[in-house]
Amino acid sequence: MTTIKDSVHDHIEVAGVAADLLDTPPVQRLRRIKQLGTVALVYPSANHTRFEHSLGVYHLADRALAHLDIAGQRADRVRAAAILHDVGHSPFSHNVEDVVARRTGKEHDDVDELVTEDEVAAVLDDHGVEPDAVAALIRGDGELAQLVAGELDVDRMDYLVRDAHHTGVPYGTIDHGRLVRELTFIDGDLVLDEGNVQTAESLLLARALMNPTVYSHHVARISKSMLRRGAEALLETTEIDAEQLRRMDDHQLSVALRTHDASRAFGRRLADRDLYKRAVWAEMGDVGDDLLDASHDEIRAFEAEVAADADVGEDAVILDVPGRPSMRESTTGVLVGGEVRRLDEQSTLVRALQVAQREQWRLGVYAPEAHVEAVGQAAERVLGLETDGALVTDVNTPGRYASLTEFE
Repeated sequence: MTTIKDSVHDHIEVAGVAADLLDTPPVQRLRRIKQLGTVALVYPSANHTRFEHSLGVYHLADRALAHLDIAGQRADRVRAAAILHDVGHSPFSHNVEDVVARRTGKEHDDVDELVTEDEVAAVLDDHGVEPDAVAALIRGDGELAQLVAGELDVDRMDYLVRDAHHTGVPYGTIDHGRLVRELTFIDGDLVLDEGNVQTAESLLLARALMNPTVYSHHVARISKSMLRRGAEALLETTEIDAEQLRRMDDHQLSVALRTHDASRAFGRRLADRDLYKRAVWAEMGDVGDDLLDASHDEIRAFEAEVAADADVGEDAVILDVPGRPSMRESTTGVLVGGEVRRLDEQSTLVRALQVAQREQWRLGVYAPEAHVEAVGQAAERVLGLETDGALVTDVNTPGRYASLTEFE
């Protein structure tokens, strides 16, 4: 058994298959992948890694298994999946995942080649744990996968607390101990036991508060967009392909960006925190459906049009269109009066959070500081935005969508 001191869970005891997996190269690589990608450019202390997060997920999974009285090989598969669940992440975590996925068709949970081959597979085989079964759990296949890749998963419980701790914000605090203790399976679905509507609400409230202050902070979004543009330039103009980039760590990608002509400007700006500024920060009601649903190629075409209208180079315009608002956790099952109900059907608070999420949504157009005014005005013309002259609208400004009748 190995005992590891953790900043969030204090001492974590790692034994069996999980302990032997710790020193495999795919898991050790996670020490060099920041959990929050470019968020450290907003919160300097947010330098925690996917490695420590994976330890936290293992710890909570182990406690959940004990509570649910799941043991033997079934439990070992879950423990292995918890330690390995993030080995498929690209450098800077989710930041360049879309760039990689467009070229490979693989998301971060497509880990079969990492889990079923080489050192990881050898460790799993030594413990009598089927590598294919572990890879399936990480993909979200099977009943027990809900513990590590579901709506009530221990992954979410750990990262909310850990991200809040390392950024220093007070919003991610949840009672993960109670959440783990109240998990139960009913008809194959992982739900919260009777009397835990407020416990489930706390999880969604923490996520809703962390989103605008941490995960979607405008500086984090700008730096992420610049990183993606640099990674695209790297793949389009060098011998580096998407599979190679996918297996880099943060440092390797940073160096690659700064040492190739097409990506050097973005790499330097990110290294020096010389970031683009917001030329447009528009509410959802200001944006047409053609733009909301635009493909990557259509967005790049819009960027070129805006750049031409503003008379700047194409690299001086980045258009950032988030997906339509969604709250996957709102469908969490909670036992109420002996009946499993969806949280969004049971909770007025959750329905209010869904409306707030829509109000917090923003389309961004970013440009170097010298071109902000020209790019902002060009974007308004080219994209047909209905901003009434307010190109940058703060997230905390009251929106136009809230209605108490929606909460009833």
